[in-house]
Amino acid sequence: MRDIDVKDITQAVKNICISANLELSDEMQSCIREAKNTEKNPLAKQILDQLQENMEIAKTDKIPICQDTGMAVFFIEIGQEVHITGGNLTQAVNEGVRQGYTEGYLRKSVVGDPLIRENTKDNTPAIIHYDIVSGDSLKITITPKGFGSENMSVLKMLKPADGIEGVKQVVLDAASNAGPNACPPFVIGVGIGGDFELAPKLAKKALTREPGSHNEIAYIAELEKELLDTINKMGIGPAGLGGSTTALAVNIETYATHIAGLPVAVNMCCHVDRHRTVIL
Repeated sequence: MRDIDVKDITQAVKNICISANLELSDEMQSCIREAKNTEKNPLAKQILDQLQENMEIAKTDKIPICQDTGMAVFFIEIGQEVHITGGNLTQAVNEGVRQGYTEGYLRKSVVGDPLIRENTKDNTPAIIHYDIVSGDSLKITITPKGFGSENMSVLKMLKPADGIEGVKQVVLDAASNAGPNACPPFVIGVGIGGDFELAPKLAKKALTREPGSHNEIAYIAELEKELLDTINKMGIGPAGLGGSTTALAVNIETYATHIAGLPVAVNMCCHVDRHRTVIL
């Protein structure tokens, strides 16, 4: 059994809240650079160049990549040999969010009640997904999610007979309907299977994968490539102003499902697909 103190968890969460919002992963930066080099539309190329410049300014000046620094969403894997000491894990994560968003001068975007809508002023509470895994470490992944793209996400409960073509249509319709509202070029997370609540979780988790990575299941990997190619032929382009770079990646995660259902969730994300992982 390995002890991990909640103070270390709070500090780690604080750090990744700030770093995820100030600097994209190397893979995301490379993806945007590559898109700029392959884009043929002059206006689209100019916009991609501006996105790259914005990333560099954010990194150098230590300011957010985007003004919407998102709602803090966490995927936490807890090794079954880990013993959390000194307090409560969920409270420790939320304290890290509070410190990160206040001390890091990140925008506070969370309201405590969805209808009364009074701002909590520290971006808490976070949304936290826990999984118990083997081992004696604690893996914390944050994906701060802005709502310009979140609001364009969809969940469809398809019939099994709709099959793979039905799944494709859901994803393509989501990308088409999102248009400029989700700040393209998109990163698109897709969850297939599970049930009503698991499919969106799969789609959200898919966004934590780096662009260019593919699902381990061969036919799903081919589906990712096919959908990305089709979406990039829609002509939406960067900022919705045309071009061949409508999406940077389509990441799909799957799970077992019921014989009577085929849930499909599409979690739209803008080009600022922010995520960061720390292992304690």
